[in-house]
Amino acid sequence: MHIHILGICGTFMGGVAALARAAGFRVTGCDGNVYPPMSTQLRDLGVEIHAGFDAAQLDLEPDCIVVGNVMSRGLEVVEAMLDRGIPYTSGPRWLADNVLRGRHVMAIAGTHGKTTTASMLAWILQDAGHAPGFLIGGIPANFGVSASFGESKYFVVEADEYDTAFFDKRAKFVHYGPSTLVLSNLEYDHADIYPDLDAIRWQFHQLMRTVPRNGRVIINAADENLPAVIDAGCWTPVETFSSAGMAGWTAKFADTTERRILVSDPDGTSGETRWKMGGRHNLENAVAAIAAARSAGLSLQQALDAMSRFEGVKRRMERTATVGDIAIYDDFAHHPTAIRRTIAALKRRYPGQRVIVAIEPRSNTMKLGIHNAELANSLADADFIWMYRPDNMDDNFEGSLASLGDRLRMFTDYDKLVTDMSGKVMSGDQVIFMSNGGFGATRQTLTAVLQRTRSS
Repeated sequence: MHIHILGICGTFMGGVAALARAAGFRVTGCDGNVYPPMSTQLRDLGVEIHAGFDAAQLDLEPDCIVVGNVMSRGLEVVEAMLDRGIPYTSGPRWLADNVLRGRHVMAIAGTHGKTTTASMLAWILQDAGHAPGFLIGGIPANFGVSASFGESKYFVVEADEYDTAFFDKRAKFVHYGPSTLVLSNLEYDHADIYPDLDAIRWQFHQLMRTVPRNGRVIINAADENLPAVIDAGCWTPVETFSSAGMAGWTAKFADTTERRILVSDPDGTSGETRWKMGGRHNLENAVAAIAAARSAGLSLQQALDAMSRFEGVKRRMERTATVGDIAIYDDFAHHPTAIRRTIAALKRRYPGQRVIVAIEPRSNTMKLGIHNAELANSLADADFIWMYRPDNMDDNFEGSLASLGDRLRMFTDYDKLVTDMSGKVMSGDQVIFMSNGGFGATRQTLTAVLQRTRSS
């Protein structure tokens, strides 16, 4: 069977393409931005990629078109698809029908931490010999790929609340039918899709309606918005986790540098391990993944042993270079809560050293000004901030950052930002580049500049 994927180069749809190839489908696709690494990965799988959204690509006569949520009415290929009556479906629906059906689906949902928690869970299962399938919105370092069909009944999926397609405005995750569901947290985001937090909470309620009564729901006991989701209707046993209070599953740091973690399960069993991560947010991610792994029969000690070998996720506080004792990180953080937690984690792990932030606020929610009031507070603990200002930011953007004073330096040119940074970073600095996009290759450019001027 031949499927043609519209918007194939996104992380999710690229993962769908990889899973389809593994299942024996012929796969082609198109996108407006066809560039490495996704284009290279897909071509290595034998996927033919068409650049653009013209109608001519449909002359390939696919049996079905899988429509990504970046597609909209008015695009030539979409109009031609409808005019010709070609069968079509969404990415989440295709995944549910062709990959998830009949499997034990473990879904990780929430505003923050989905990618890391899903990566941790997939690795715990893999380390225990279960060979799970997975589809994750990032690349776990232990696997080197974002998607795998797997060899067992277990499938781990990052359950995104973004909308499904132009013809299906439900959240993606309502299609997955998880038996194990982790709800890590809930905050307002995706302002281009949802008008307020209640609208997102309603989508989470629809997800709750799909979990069977013999399944398992695992929620963060410390999150103030999740109880309303449970109260709206829950037909499944609920377990709780926390790194800061009473819960069935608890975790804490066993040392001041956050290099050892101690986890306890609902039966009172405790275990400790050394890990390579850091930060209270990652501690919460870890205990959630360990709790979810119990659904596959894994013991606490098995899960902890696996966590000691977890290598992290690309672009999630990934240390990409160390130049002259200056550490450089790549981080996907683009919501005030994630930004604040990331800075706090580095401050605790490297006391006495400066934390330098370079940030590109490019999410639709940021551009609409929804997070203006919280952004300055989330950056308050940084020693210096270099901000790239996209030209379509909210008019009140600069004023909302006034409290940062002269620690903030703002630029509208990537090269000028790097030039300014390169003259001011110092030995011992922890430098984080934060963006959910490419950030104009500023991290790579700064690294190259420092390698020329600071390497000893």
